[in-house]
Amino acid sequence: MKDKFYNYIQNLQDTITTKLEELDGKATFQEDIWKRTEGGGGRTRVIENGDVFEKGGVNISGVHGALPEAMQNYFKVGDVDFFACGLSLVLHPKNPMVPTVHANWRYFEMYNKEGTIVDSWFGGGQDLTPYYLFEEDAKHFHQVCKTSCDAHNPDFYPLYKKKCDEYFYNAHRGEARGIGGLFFDYCKATEEMSMQNWYDFVTEVGDSFLKAYVPIVEKRKDLSYTEQQRNWQEIRRGRYVEFNLVHDKGTLFGLRTNGRIESILMSLPPHVQWRYDHHPKPESDEEKLVKVLKKPVEWL
Repeated sequence: MKDKFYNYIQNLQDTITTKLEELDGKATFQEDIWKRTEGGGGRTRVIENGDVFEKGGVNISGVHGALPEAMQNYFKVGDVDFFACGLSLVLHPKNPMVPTVHANWRYFEMYNKEGTIVDSWFGGGQDLTPYYLFEEDAKHFHQVCKTSCDAHNPDFYPLYKKKCDEYFYNAHRGEARGIGGLFFDYCKATEEMSMQNWYDFVTEVGDSFLKAYVPIVEKRKDLSYTEQQRNWQEIRRGRYVEFNLVHDKGTLFGLRTNGRIESILMSLPPHVQWRYDHHPKPESDEEKLVKVLKKPVEWL
């Protein structure tokens, strides 16, 4: 399964970066092949200073070795080895009318010292972080997510939409990072779902990403915006950074397994503001967004 899924994310990375370069029209992805001392490595691709994308990354990795003690405590396991692979992407558009997007699809295995698999699971999802709320965009993104889920189980969308709302939440701010999407983890074999079934589900969600995001970018990328709106985008980006550095499990895992720092922190936007005690004006478009972030919305 690990070879099959790693081959899938290699091809998916090619598909996504090719389409995003076409969409930007100016910038191209810089590729960086890296190796991890303890075992494995990855292929990082970063785009910067484009006409559409100010910064973004579409990265794949496959790492293995002894599970560090800190992660043994986290997973509540003993001295085991592991293999983890996945594709992770974050895109920060230049125009504040275009939302930031994040997605990740991953596979994990644990082994005893005899090399026998003792646990394995899939995880992943995709979520949208707008700076200005266009309800039709939110509905489109969620509809694509729901369609992918419904092909496998009608219970998946409401379940994983709820988990996404709960996970991408800045508890210290009392607000969501964005308007959600899907989040699933520890997807293991059961009587209802084999690992092949989970593979089929996760890859369908991965294949749906461009369909979920690209139409939104095409619709909003050429809209005009003011300096004030750009400032608001940078203030909201600060909340994005706070989540990734304070709460995100993927960032934590990468840092604790001696992952490649440049690849882990590629999710951070280049221009960010933190203004003291900043609040949007009442009845403004900015306040409209914040109200939605305070309480999850059922978009469909």
